[in-house]
Amino acid sequence: MTTGPATPKNIDEYIAAFSPDVQTILERIRLTIHNVAPDAQEAISYGMPAFKQGAVLVYFAAFQNHIGFYPPVSGDARIEKAILPYAGPKGNLQFPLNQPIPYGLIEQIVKLRVQQNLAKAAAKATKADGSR
Repeated sequence: MTTGPATPKNIDEYIAAFSPDVQTILERIRLTIHNVAPDAQEAISYGMPAFKQGAVLVYFAAFQNHIGFYPPVSGDARIEKAILPYAGPKGNLQFPLNQPIPYGLIEQIVKLRVQQNLAKAAAKATKADGSR
């Protein structure tokens, strides 16, 4: 029984497994996320890079023909319209490798996810305070 490739221990290992052109894209996505969410912690979750700030902000992964970006995005009509050309199955996004990667859109998504995570944490704290 084969176990398949080893799960990377960190994002550096994950990125190193790809060709130099894909490595460049993955590093730029990583930098874009860090610029928007400097307090986010890097992790490997479900075998792919993830950024967490309270809860998971985003995941991304390289595939043969595209970069996958997760989780599904909602809560901002302007962003929801902008992501339509990249919509994949189950609401994830697919950025084709044969087209320019929309780093500005990734930045907007991460900003939205940070706001949503902060709002969710504040609501949870308020609920916990009110139950005493």
